Amino acid sequence: MKPPTVSWQLFWAFFRIGIFGFGGGPAMIPLVRAEVVTRHHWLTDEEFADVLAIGNTLPGPIATKMPGYIGYRVGGVTGCIAAVIAIIVPMIVAMIVMLGIFSRYRDVAWIRGMGQAVVPVVMVMMAQLTWDFFDKSQAALGWLVSIAMAIIAAGLIYWLGLHPGWVIGAILVAALLRPAGKKKAEGAA
Repeated sequence: MKPPTVSWQLFWAFFRIGIFGFGGGPAMIPLVRAEVVTRHHWLTDEEFADVLAIGNTLPGPIATKMPGYIGYRVGGVTGCIAAVIAIIVPMIVAMIVMLGIFSRYRDVAWIRGMGQAVVPVVMVMMAQLTWDFFDKSQAALGWLVSIAMAIIAAGLIYWLGLHPGWVIGAILVAALLRPAGKKKAEGAA
């Protein structure tokens, strides 16, 4: 039996995410990480964090930007197409079916409860992803810098209403403009 091609692996990985990714793009991020970093090892945690950060600065839904980039990086143009199709087909079918059910039976209590029951599960998934990113941040920057950056970002986003893309973009620009530290020559004491 012939092993599956990378495009098929990408398709099935993102198809699973599309099927189980209820709650929209942000709810899919932990599932994307599980498939891409943990299961298939296509990206490291650091690379995944970079893709997520850059994806959040660009316009459009994160649910298609991440599969598009990851698919392209892993499998070229065909990988990109496979990943994007795999992620959107289940969403389209689910949306059509669920909107039909919700509009027909919107007054039934268990139908209303279905949508509300997903929220705590998505909350736990997002909390786990947040903790993983914070853990990586404190390993790279230290506790004090990580906490200070989180507080400043929260203030800018939640209290001042600044779009997260502007905050991430400013951090990327600051990192690019920061003078590089002088590295010691190899073998120098």
